[in-house]
Amino acid sequence: MADKTYDAIVIGGGPGGYPCSIRLGQLKQKVLCIEKDEVGGVCLNWGCVPSKAIIATSHTFEKVKRGTTFGLVVDNPRIDANKLQDWKEGIVKKLTGGVRSLFKTNGVDLLYGDARVTGPKTVSVKTREGTTEVIQATKAIVIASGATTIEIPSFKFDGKQIIGAKEAVSLREIPKRMLIIGGGIIGMELGGAYQHLGSDVTIVEALPTVLTGVDPDIAAVVERLYVKRGAKILKGAKALGYERQQDGSIAVRIDVGGKTDTIETDVVLVAVGMRPNGAGLGLEELGVKIDRGFVPTDATGQTNVPGIYAVGDCSSLPMLAHKATKEGEVVAEVIAGQKAAKDWVAMPAAIFTDPEIATAGLGEQQAKEKGIEIRIGKFPFSALGRAMSVNETDGFIKVVADKKTHALLGVHIVGPGATDLISEGTLALEMHAFLEDVGLTVHPHPTLGEGMMEASQNALGHAIHVMNR
Repeated sequence: MADKTYDAIVIGGGPGGYPCSIRLGQLKQKVLCIEKDEVGGVCLNWGCVPSKAIIATSHTFEKVKRGTTFGLVVDNPRIDANKLQDWKEGIVKKLTGGVRSLFKTNGVDLLYGDARVTGPKTVSVKTREGTTEVIQATKAIVIASGATTIEIPSFKFDGKQIIGAKEAVSLREIPKRMLIIGGGIIGMELGGAYQHLGSDVTIVEALPTVLTGVDPDIAAVVERLYVKRGAKILKGAKALGYERQQDGSIAVRIDVGGKTDTIETDVVLVAVGMRPNGAGLGLEELGVKIDRGFVPTDATGQTNVPGIYAVGDCSSLPMLAHKATKEGEVVAEVIAGQKAAKDWVAMPAAIFTDPEIATAGLGEQQAKEKGIEIRIGKFPFSALGRAMSVNETDGFIKVVADKKTHALLGVHIVGPGATDLISEGTLALEMHAFLEDVGLTVHPHPTLGEGMMEASQNALGHAIHVMNR
């Protein structure tokens, strides 16, 4: 016998689950959101937002340190890691509190506990208080259980010196030396931040390139600058294990191209990715298909079992908060009886390295692999007055377009404000814009956004502030 009945039950209160719950509430559905830890999920509590607070501070600190170039003289600038953490934790509190208040105003019930799906319409919850509640859903169950940091057996987390991203955004002391296993997005973002904050950074990447999946010419800009600032980036390298030293440091054994080396460090950050949390929730017993921990769905977000939906990281790649949110909204509308589906043209990606990287749509290589004849337009930030005036001139904007029709296929940016600028590129792709649409639109001067206009004009052969091919 069920303790309570709802139209929909959402398991997980992260960036997929909480927008899904709120949208269901807006659509007059009776909804319960079950959260194991804290609303906001990885993103609000220790992922996207807190890491960006630390990254932004590190970037400002770096600019202050080299401010003499442009006449900003500050004597002995330093970082107070405790104050930085208190400020970051204040942001997290505000955001999670904001979600809870949005739940209230939209009539969403919140239950803290560990959920397990026990039937096509029932969920059993072990609450924080230690009781067990059985809850019935008349319409749907939504799985929004997210993803978890991958741990390497030879580098078991101890929370102090062998850490994951969660601990890396909570350090109240800046380590003198940091070794990062994994040169993907998390490793490169946090590596860049701690380098700016004063750590001696080594990045160990098993693949031949860092930031795999990003256009090589874009990733190369970031890699070059990290090395120029003193980072060691070892590619085609594997971390084998470690020994603790008498002085409290850690000696990490590395295999680089068949040769074994030892690197001493103070903190090891394991950043080899995230694994989906789809398995072990009781779904397999109901016949829901699980693929390597993912819960695959159709265009409406429904699994192979009617009435059970999945959104966000636990459902499919890419693991992006904004994708999870969009999927959550789509699923809410489907459950409420509206016509909705996952039908975006481009899912943008924002990488908060320094300089930033942002992409939307097809890359140069991807377009060629699809057999599309393309034309490329590029505009360097070094030719942009606004970039010079903020003293951030590394990188460029690149547009990929169909050679014959001039239809825009992709936008790729590395440089200042890339993660904000990409929204224009994403909108252009969604609107099925052509090079002429972006190139002929007047962009205000002096701004970073002018680079979008000039890159499109460059693809057409008539950019003003750069040599055209």
